[in-house]
Amino acid sequence: MCILLLNCGGGSSSSGPEPTFSTKVTLGEALFNNADLSLNRSQSCATCHNLDAGFIDDRLDHNNQVSLVSTGDDGFALGNRNTPTAAYAARTPDFHLGERLRVNVDQATVADYQGAIGGLFLDGRAASLQDQARGPFLNPVEMMMPDAASVVARVLEDEGLAASFRLIYGDSVFDTTETAYDALTDAIAEFERQPQFAPFSSKYDKFLAGEYDNYLLSKAALGEGLFFSQFTNCDTCHQLQPVGGEQETFTGYEYHNIGVPANQALINLKTSQGQIQATDLGLFDHTQNDSDRGKFKVPTLRNSAVTGPYMHNGVFRELATVVRFYDQFNNADNILNPETGAAWQAPEVATNVNLAELEDGDILTEQEIEGLVCFMVSLTDEVYEHLVADQLADCGLLE
Repeated sequence: MCILLLNCGGGSSSSGPEPTFSTKVTLGEALFNNADLSLNRSQSCATCHNLDAGFIDDRLDHNNQVSLVSTGDDGFALGNRNTPTAAYAARTPDFHLGERLRVNVDQATVADYQGAIGGLFLDGRAASLQDQARGPFLNPVEMMMPDAASVVARVLEDEGLAASFRLIYGDSVFDTTETAYDALTDAIAEFERQPQFAPFSSKYDKFLAGEYDNYLLSKAALGEGLFFSQFTNCDTCHQLQPVGGEQETFTGYEYHNIGVPANQALINLKTSQGQIQATDLGLFDHTQNDSDRGKFKVPTLRNSAVTGPYMHNGVFRELATVVRFYDQFNNADNILNPETGAAWQAPEVATNVNLAELEDGDILTEQEIEGLVCFMVSLTDEVYEHLVADQLADCGLLE
């Protein structure tokens, strides 16, 4: 059954509209940036994944800070989680249960990982990149379209766009909503696999390629040494390939509960608008396994200097705070959150906190904290270096 009778009947003809796009990549890019595919025609994928800002939602809140969570197409509804970057997302393996060998850790303390690996979104509910692209259009606090047929109908409003679908996916692409929606999400996924999403062009990459000798004189070099050492717990989870491997995404795509506290600012924000911020159970919402309560996927560290705020709920604003949060599990003197001046808060989900991993490390000095932050700054792709120019200078990472 055809979804719109006026579009039935077999395919494009020589007298029909000309396709606007001729490849999956160019079509996917157009769809990624098309605000007409949201209910009020005000929001596209790029709204929450801005190419110029590390593919995050960099819209500012009333305090002139990057918002903790994204605002939906109605300009009012708020999401429950901080929007993760879409950069390097194509490197994520499909969601599966598996195991991963630990390296550079005390094997008597930290066992090899077994559990969920990969998948998109912070809870892995989308098995693949294409599955992820299906979600935001229909999410009631994001692009808010009522169903897939409504999204396809918006595509059909643009004759050149519709002709592009027929050219690339065949004359029968609009015969059913399912085939059309599959094509739409396939094109977006193909666009997200392109080099601009994963350029590997940071100072660290240039150092590995032998193109940036100044790296060894920077504070980042100290941080790199610590990161890959047995004196910290960093690369227990933030590593996928062998130590020092090129094109490293700095995540094993595992899932952990690291004891992140609830974000009271987010709770207050949603309460003020009559919305509820329930306890976020992370991976459990996907698997319904009690052992997965409070677990979230380990994010890439690529471009982390430009993709704050941090953690699934945006509870920390600064990378240094994130490092200090980890240090408090080993350092009895580290009792205050520097952003609030108050004691570190209890975990949002107190069960399943991975203390074995978190306590596998030594106490950090101020110099070491600075070095680790500088190492993460050195992972900023060249296109975003202007956003962290002061940090690059402070870390000794300028040309």
